[in-house]
Amino acid sequence: MDKILRRFVAQEGGSTFLEYAVIAAFVAIAIVAGASSIGVKLSATYLGSIAPNL
Repeated sequence: MDKILRRFVAQEGGSTFLEYAVIAAFVAIAIVAGASSIGVKLSATYLGSIAPNL
């Protein structure tokens, strides 16, 4: 068991994958937050000035 744990800690491929996964998660969060913000602004614009004039 000790050899397996040492081999796992010594491998760098897992840490690289983890770094890319964390970056991808941050990018996904930024995209969702941006899309949500734009959606709220578009909804307010539509409901406030466009919809009543239809």
